[in-house]
Amino acid sequence: MRSAARFFAVQALFQMEAAGQAADKVIAEFSNHRFGERFEDYEMAEADQGLFRRLVSEAVNLQAQIDQMTDRALVEKWPINRSDPTLRALFRAAGAELSEATTPPRVVIVEFVEVARAFFPEGREPKFVNAVIDHMARE
Repeated sequence: MRSAARFFAVQALFQMEAAGQAADKVIAEFSNHRFGERFEDYEMAEADQGLFRRLVSEAVNLQAQIDQMTDRALVEKWPINRSDPTLRALFRAAGAELSEATTPPRVVIVEFVEVARAFFPEGREPKFVNAVIDHMARE
C-alpha cells in the first residue's frame, strides 16, 4: 500500500501541474475515486492514504526547496523545469519523502526507482532517477 501511495502521489503531482489543479482537489479526487477503483479488466491498488496525502502536501509546500535540491543533482544546463513532467513529479514526491526523514533514504530511492520503471518500462529513466535521488538523499 505504501508503494501504491508513492505511485499515486507522482500521478497526482503530474495532474496538478498539467491541469493547474489545487492539491486539496486532487487529493480528494484520488482518495474518493482512484484508490481501489475497479474497471472491466483491472483494478487500481489501494494505497496508504496518509502517506499519499503527506507526499502530495509536502511536495507542494516544499516545492521550491525540493526543486533546488533536484537542480543541484542535475547538470547545470538541464534544470528541473526542463525535465519531463513525470520526472519532475517523481522528484518532488521523492524529495517530500526524503524531507520527512522517517523512511530510510535507501528505501526511498528503491521505491521511486520502481515508480520510474512503471512509467518508463523501456527507458533509461530509472537509472537516471536512481542517480538523482541518491544525490538528493546525500544532501
